[in-house]
Amino acid sequence: IFTVTGFSFAGSGQNSAIAFVNFKHWDERQRDDLSVKAVAGKAMGYFSTIKEAFVFAFPPPAIVELGTANGFTLFLQDRVGLGHDDLLAARNQLLGMASQSPILAGVRPNGQEDMPELQLDVDLAKAEALGVSQGDINSTLATAWGSSYVNDFIDRGRVKKVYLQGDAQSRMVPEDLNKWYVRNDNGDMVPFSAFASSFWTYGSPRLERYNGFSAMEIQGSAAPGYSTGQAMDEMERLVKQLPNGISSEWTGISFQERSSSGQAPLLYGLSLLFVFLCLAALYESWSVPFAVMMIVPLGIFGAIMAALA
Repeated sequence: IFTVTGFSFAGSGQNSAIAFVNFKHWDERQRDDLSVKAVAGKAMGYFSTIKEAFVFAFPPPAIVELGTANGFTLFLQDRVGLGHDDLLAARNQLLGMASQSPILAGVRPNGQEDMPELQLDVDLAKAEALGVSQGDINSTLATAWGSSYVNDFIDRGRVKKVYLQGDAQSRMVPEDLNKWYVRNDNGDMVPFSAFASSFWTYGSPRLERYNGFSAMEIQGSAAPGYSTGQAMDEMERLVKQLPNGISSEWTGISFQERSSSGQAPLLYGLSLLFVFLCLAALYESWSVPFAVMMIVPLGIFGAIMAALA
């Protein structure tokens, strides 16, 4: 197992993690209960008992670079500007309905949940009165609490980067903000506490948009015995039961599947036309290809009847 802390397909953060499980060779897991779907199902059964976190197990996508998991992927969109809270409530309502549907399995959100956030309130009028510009405030915060690239240097034949950042002991808790100063226009050092205050709030660490609308990503798969198309139809039916202004759009492999659906008759027709033209060129006749093409279904039917007899 290869694990990464602080990163996941849903986003980066201190409360995020991801793990990649390497399966043994096919020859060592011939039983049905050792298949990818069976193992993922068992893992989901155990992960659902964890109350402190959302943990999901899913196979990788069938086509690389088209999504992050197998199954379907859609974005639930706020088309009329209802707001983050209403969109979150609609998402939870959709997840609740999907969990009761026998056609769907493993329907889950693919995003970061709302969490406590420290909000910094800067009084720009007071800062200007103290001779501190907004650019200097942003630069000090970005450098001290984040990092700032300085230059490169050569160490034993290797090029290494130099970053400027505040000491870890001086940026651990919100109260450490009072330890930092900003130089004003007169060259004096002004503490942050003179023009800024901080307080805890609750919100989303990442606000997603899809095709210009506020959106939340949802992933899932079809239950055993059902196709992906049936699962997607079921999701569309459930989305229609959500409040007005909430809609959905497919993405990744699901979008490709929806875009190509209904094209099978056209493709069969083009294939028959192509075969007919090739036979017409081969026999230099417009009537012989009809006989050749009509005998193929009859031959297949005879082979099937012979095998069933």
